[in-house]
Amino acid sequence: MEKKIDLSGIWNFALDAEKQGPALPYRDTIPLPGTTAYFRKGPENAACETGHLTEFYPFSGYAWFSRTIDTTDDLTGKHCFLFFERTRVTTLYLDGKTVGTQNSLCTPHLYDLTGLLPRGTHTITVCVDNSSYPTNGGHMTSPDTQTNWNGITGRIELQIYPRSYIAGVRVIPDAENSAVTVYAELRGAEEGTLELSAESFNGVRRHTVPSASFPVHSGENSIRYSLGTEACLWSEHEPSLYRLRLDLAAGGERSTEETVFGLRSFKTKDGKFTINGRTTFLRGKHEGLLFPLTGFAPTTVDAWLDKLRISKEYGINHYRFHTCCPPEAAFTAADRLGVYMEPELPFWGTIPEENDPKADPAEWNYLTEEGFRILRTFANHPSFVMMSLGNELWGSKTHLDKILSSYHDFDGSRLYTQGSNNFQFNPEILPHEDFFCGVRFSRDRLIRGSYAMCDAPLGHVQTGPDGTLTDYDEHIIPSRDMPEAADGPVPSVPVVSHEIGQYAVYPDYREIEKYTGPLRARNFEVFRKRLEEKGLGALADDYFRCSGKLAAACYREELEAAFRSKKLAGFQLLDLQDYSGQGTALVGMLNAFMEPKGLIPAEEWRMFCGDAVLLARFEKYVYVPHDEFRVRIQFRYDRPELPEWTTVVWELKDETDVFVSGCTDVLTRDGDMYEAGTVSLPMPEIDRIKKLTFSLACDTCGMKKLYDLWLCPADVPVHTDGLHVFTSMSDEMEDVLRGGERAVLFMPPEAMKKSVEGTYCTDFWCYPMFRSISESMNKPEPVGTMGLLIRNTHPALKTFPSEKYATEQWRNIVTLSRAIVLDDTPPELLPIVQVIDNFERNHKLGILFECRVHGGSLLVCTCSYTGLEKLPEGRVFLSGILDYARSADFNPQIEVPLSAFSL
Repeated sequence: MEKKIDLSGIWNFALDAEKQGPALPYRDTIPLPGTTAYFRKGPENAACETGHLTEFYPFSGYAWFSRTIDTTDDLTGKHCFLFFERTRVTTLYLDGKTVGTQNSLCTPHLYDLTGLLPRGTHTITVCVDNSSYPTNGGHMTSPDTQTNWNGITGRIELQIYPRSYIAGVRVIPDAENSAVTVYAELRGAEEGTLELSAESFNGVRRHTVPSASFPVHSGENSIRYSLGTEACLWSEHEPSLYRLRLDLAAGGERSTEETVFGLRSFKTKDGKFTINGRTTFLRGKHEGLLFPLTGFAPTTVDAWLDKLRISKEYGINHYRFHTCCPPEAAFTAADRLGVYMEPELPFWGTIPEENDPKADPAEWNYLTEEGFRILRTFANHPSFVMMSLGNELWGSKTHLDKILSSYHDFDGSRLYTQGSNNFQFNPEILPHEDFFCGVRFSRDRLIRGSYAMCDAPLGHVQTGPDGTLTDYDEHIIPSRDMPEAADGPVPSVPVVSHEIGQYAVYPDYREIEKYTGPLRARNFEVFRKRLEEKGLGALADDYFRCSGKLAAACYREELEAAFRSKKLAGFQLLDLQDYSGQGTALVGMLNAFMEPKGLIPAEEWRMFCGDAVLLARFEKYVYVPHDEFRVRIQFRYDRPELPEWTTVVWELKDETDVFVSGCTDVLTRDGDMYEAGTVSLPMPEIDRIKKLTFSLACDTCGMKKLYDLWLCPADVPVHTDGLHVFTSMSDEMEDVLRGGERAVLFMPPEAMKKSVEGTYCTDFWCYPMFRSISESMNKPEPVGTMGLLIRNTHPALKTFPSEKYATEQWRNIVTLSRAIVLDDTPPELLPIVQVIDNFERNHKLGILFECRVHGGSLLVCTCSYTGLEKLPEGRVFLSGILDYARSADFNPQIEVPLSAFSL
């Protein structure tokens, strides 16, 4: 390129919602790059959206941008292009005459102005339309994420090239042979000479490639350029980059182009992904281009470096872009940091058969070409290793496979999939797809830990079993004796688990003040008001922290199950950060701004989500003395260097004493999953419930892991001496209370009319969204609760020590309960063990509470009495609350009529 003229700055501007053309002269101006919403153009929006953030200045229609440029140079014989890095559907006018229309949502718009810019002053006018797209746009246009903005973001420039020049440079790596194939188009001359030279510039080791010259002809040229045996490779651990210089001599002129590339081989082998021949496990996250302070994706490298660095702190090495493609800055940042990127076509729906007479072929012709544009535009980025055709697609598998084949033929250096979770209940692996991304292979062959109720059966994190034994190997490659083996495909390609997690956290209303840009958290304001109207506003922070701690524990089991699965090639988390749309799905350990919520430190998260993870596999979390604690120790290791021998140290301890410890030496060879042996330990004798810690450490590899266990005394006596204990409402109970005496009521869960099913796991994704989906499908609604808020200093729990939030000692107890609806009780009545409800329903829910009734004292537990007696932890819990009911501490003061219990 000979010259760039930066056209950022102040442009004349007009909104045109009616699409009538601008009223001239322009009466407003706007800075570009930017969007109409960001610069507060148009009428303010008074709506309070609850399904997503509220755009303060939404606009749909035409936006007109105009400015003059002076061409003082003689551009005769020069090639001139107007470049818009990222925008919507644009129509360009030069001096009042139409130049053309472009509609790419994912790649720059480049208008050829060659021969149209004689010396003088010219008026450039561009109409940007965000109302009429050739496809639905997915997360490129969704109000759930970056909004359907209007404007132009990123670089805006006039690009001037000499008469003969090189364009369309694509560098395709061949790491196995230390070479690249350079595709370069010669324009403006019939022939010439192209000299290539390259130098690495960012790695620990520097490498200069000798220059080489090649004859080139008009049109596209394919050039093989050897980098030599000392070439630096690009990977997540050593993201070495080269700067390639292309010097052209043609038509008596010289010109130079530069690009950056990385030498890498990202392939598949034996059901795994490999980077430069070494197995790697994809630790991915979803990305929907949510940027609340701007309402659009940034186009600066620094902004993406900040975002990706945070993700890497949490062990992420892979980004899957949900129905969207990021701007070039994202790929550049990923190149520098070593992140594996997977853009996706902006589509979420049904793909028709090619010859379907009822279908309009225009949309999929557009999407197919959009994929080629993505492949051409971002070809040189080594981080761009994968590509998907869309999200949760239905329709023609033949058509999808044909598109995959065409992309393979064009660029075989990347891996392709038909889509993310296509044909969910009837998946099929297509002939030309390189990897499978989904949630199941049949109804019961599940490959993640949680599901919406409308997509039941639910996952093991939601329903159990207790312990850490679950993996997905049998579901991926079933053995012959597995009943479900005949159902669904058996993959021969790597399997990536789609959108795992989705564990909801109650809103943190302190975030509201952070929304200072074009998007406002009016959804949060509505949710807070609802809670306050129920008299529960003071509990908001406890709801947030307790639900968040439970969600973090659910994510831990979800991720460890993935790491335990030898036949799984990776996962894509939904999500590390909150998702502000689709009903408001606050599923992140980070908020929508990528800020930590204070729920789990990054270093603790990396213990179960990183490139080196220790794993303990055991049957259950709750034990009694003399139980055998049998634990299988493994670790997954994806770092490039591993000592031939390594030692894993383990110990079982409580807060003061180490009961037993030991170590295991492990011989490590090529691979990514290692066995460190099985340990069997007898549980010690104790006289009260204790929390134990089983710890693992491998100092040579920088790994450690902690597991909390609970040890209960055996045969804890449970007696009701001196108490009036009832298992149903009765006249006898009322008489006891009227007599000023004490009563304990264990309500059978099945007998409570106004109650919510007891469940340990927090809500999936977002209750309002999946409640409505379940209703529309005539399927059971989700439970919708979000863990426990435990008054852990209350004397009723004196012998059952606990955190304020739910931990594994509560799992079976909660499962034996139904949470009673206490909405009609006085606001000051707060359950001893409260169940947190979601922000739509806002019930006050309890499984253990106390009050005065008819002048007597009543303690109510909504767990099954007989069920509690059968559990070690249940007997400790049961004994403790009965002892409390006998004690002088049991003296409730809040008077409640029995009718308020909604029993």
